[in-house]
Order: sequence, then structure tokens, then C-alpha cells
Amino acid sequence: MKSFIDYIAIERRYSPRTVEAYEANLRDFADYLTTHYADPAFSLREATESDIKDWILYRIEVKKDSPRTIRQRLTTLHSYYRFLLRTGAVNRDVTRRVVAPKIDKPLPVFFKPQEMQQVTAYDDQADDFTSLRDSLIIEMLYQTGMRQAELLGLTDADVDLSNAQVRIFGKRRKERIVPIGEKLISLIRKYLAVRPDNAPFGTFFVRQKSNGDVSPLTKSLLYTIVRTRMGEVSTLKKHSPHVLRHTFATAMLDNGADIRTIKDLMGHASIAATQVYTHTTFDQIRRSYEAAHPRAHG
Repeated sequence: MKSFIDYIAIERRYSPRTVEAYEANLRDFADYLTTHYADPAFSLREATESDIKDWILYRIEVKKDSPRTIRQRLTTLHSYYRFLLRTGAVNRDVTRRVVAPKIDKPLPVFFKPQEMQQVTAYDDQADDFTSLRDSLIIEMLYQTGMRQAELLGLTDADVDLSNAQVRIFGKRRKERIVPIGEKLISLIRKYLAVRPDNAPFGTFFVRQKSNGDVSPLTKSLLYTIVRTRMGEVSTLKKHSPHVLRHTFATAMLDNGADIRTIKDLMGHASIAATQVYTHTTFDQIRRSYEAAHPRAHG
């Protein structure tokens, strides 16, 4: 197990959170097997396809795991046993024929265009550090579609105002370039002009404590900023950086952008992850049709 955890952490460069989840899933499966066989020395290499199915059934019926959680657990086992097969620790992948339950994926929610206009209506009036930073965060997320982790990891060197673009490092440090508009450039210039001089070297977004100390922006503060700002204009139950990412994709699609362009801008590994936004747009069209057409309801 340790070799596998080292492999996904160092060679595959999975995030610390993902590595932690994989290790927890493997330990849970190992604990189930040792209890089931009443043998503390039972090895994961000895597990069979039936053992995996029994564990999944136990997690569903006893622990009440959701289909999404079951899929995540099976993803861990698939990766682990393929690793064992490649390294010669086992002679077959016992997870190959184990199928995960289907998930009914909810359509992504997004802020309406008028809500985005409302939340950015007073950006020109912002002149202090906190107001400018918070306005810039909303505009940056909306114009680039970047993930919250990508925004927190942004450095001064990643922001290229002369070429009107931002360099973003996504999952597994995959690099992509996203163009930015004039409004965002203007906000960036204003923000940099008032950002404290003692900001950590290279860190783009920072926070200033009451004692004057400056440190990188935290995830919790980022969520608070987005939740507060968007909560003032939107009736959605969820106000998060990821909803702004959904809003970026939906706005691009609604205004004629090619889906493959959106895929590249968002840093999706496959087109399938981007296609969910076509369903969102069609759903919106369908609701408008049903509300407006006299024959829509027979």
C-alpha cells in the first residue's frame, strides 16, 4: 500500500487531498477484509472479485454510501490493482469486471447575466485594497473560469498584462493560457497599485491582517468573499467560486463559443466534462419555450 501511495503522490502528482482519500479507501477495504476473514495478516493481494463486491454491498446497505461515494471507492481499487498488476504483485486485476453504480448527475447551477452585471456594477467605485481585491476576485473567476485552487495559486508572473492573458496551472500542474478583457486588466492595475508592499514575493492574491501583516489569500476567505458578494444579488442556495466557473462556461456557450474552445479554457481533460453545459443551456431553452409557446403544453 505504501508503494502505491508514494506512486500516486510523487510520480502521478495527485493532490494531497486525493492521496489522503485513496489511502483512507484502501484502509477501509483492508479493515473490512481482516474482519471478514478474522485474519489480521490477510493481504489485499489475496482479495477476490467477490470480496470487492461484498465490500461494496456492505458500504451501500450498512454504511449507506451514495452511488458517487461508491464510484470514488471503486476508482481507488481500480487504480490500486492495476498498479499491483504492473509491478507483478498480482497476476490479474480483480476489479476489472466490477461495475460502479450509475450516478444521476445534477446539472450545474450558474449565476444569471443580470446578476453578474449587478455584482460588478460598482467595481469602478472601489478604491481601497479590500474592495478592489474582492471585486477583482469575482471578475477574475467570471472572466477566466479558473478553479478556486488555481486562483489561490496564481503568482505575479502568471499575470501578463502586456499580452492580456493569464497563465493557469491546473490539475497535475497542467498549464493553459486564458485571455482576459479590458475591464479585468483595469481592475488588476488598480489592485496592484494598492496591494501592500510587504506582500509575500510572487503571491498575487493576499490578505492583510489587522496588525498589518500580509499573507497569501486563504481558501476560507475566498469562499467568504464570493459568498458575500454573490449573496447580495443572487437567490441561488449556493454561492461559491465553482458556481462562477459554471457561469463562465454557460456564458461562453450561450454567446456562441465552440465547446472544444471552452474545454481548453477550463482545463478539462476530456470533452465529456464540458458537454454537461450543453445540457444546461438546452434545459434553459426548453423552459423558455414551455413558458412562452401557446402550444407547449398541448
